[in-house]
Amino acid sequence: MAAVPMPRVDCAPMRDEDVDAVAAAEQRSYAFPWTRGNFVDSLRAGHSMWVCREDGVPIGHAVVMMAVDEAHLLNLTIVPERQQRGLGGALLHHALAVARDHGATRMLLEVRPGNAPALALYRRCRFVEIGRRKGYYPGPAGREDAIVMVRDL
Repeated sequence: MAAVPMPRVDCAPMRDEDVDAVAAAEQRSYAFPWTRGNFVDSLRAGHSMWVCREDGVPIGHAVVMMAVDEAHLLNLTIVPERQQRGLGGALLHHALAVARDHGATRMLLEVRPGNAPALALYRRCRFVEIGRRKGYYPGPAGREDAIVMVRDL
């Protein structure tokens, strides 16, 4: 039996022309997604932003805010139909490499306590919990806490 070819996955810097597709992917991925304006604002602020494409089709994105020697992962998304295939880990490793290249010595992030797949990914990638932010995320029954995690680079 012939091997099934793996789709080609590329990560490229996000551009203005990517925002509509990224915002649409975000809407499909979360109950409380970032808005188109959030992505535009992040581009204008100069955050490190990446679009992951598979065979030319956007399937994920990442947003990292750099601050001196620290990186803050603000958003990491793989569209629902492409999750559980290692793409989130690949995109996270790309973000970690970019952060290191910019001189960051550690990366921080927040994650919903109920987001078991994301928590598992971050733990596999050696992120550790360092605290909680009370009422950080909007939720269906009010505000939800966030788990704060860090990884040394």
